[in-house]
Amino acid sequence: MKSYIENINKAFESRIRLGIMSILMVNDWVDFATVKEMLDITDGNLASHITALEKLEYVEVRKQFVGKKPNTTYAATSAGKKSFVDHLNALESIIKKTT
Repeated sequence: MKSYIENINKAFESRIRLGIMSILMVNDWVDFATVKEMLDITDGNLASHITALEKLEYVEVRKQFVGKKPNTTYAATSAGKKSFVDHLNALESIIKKTT
């Protein structure tokens, strides 16, 4: 028998990572301050979750300067988008089977 949670992606179990990917799925590039504000989390918390997603190659990080200020922006990679859609489809499948 196939497990209901077989296709759930462990990378998205965290509500913060789920939030980050949700934001990045509907925006091309989003800056650090915007993601932090939208999720109402600390700098360190955001940085650690972004790092985890970056290691999985789900998120691309771009660092640049705007004037004299550093500016870090994020985008979901193709692999990240596919993995996230697969994760959402797995959740939807569970919901459909249990209702």
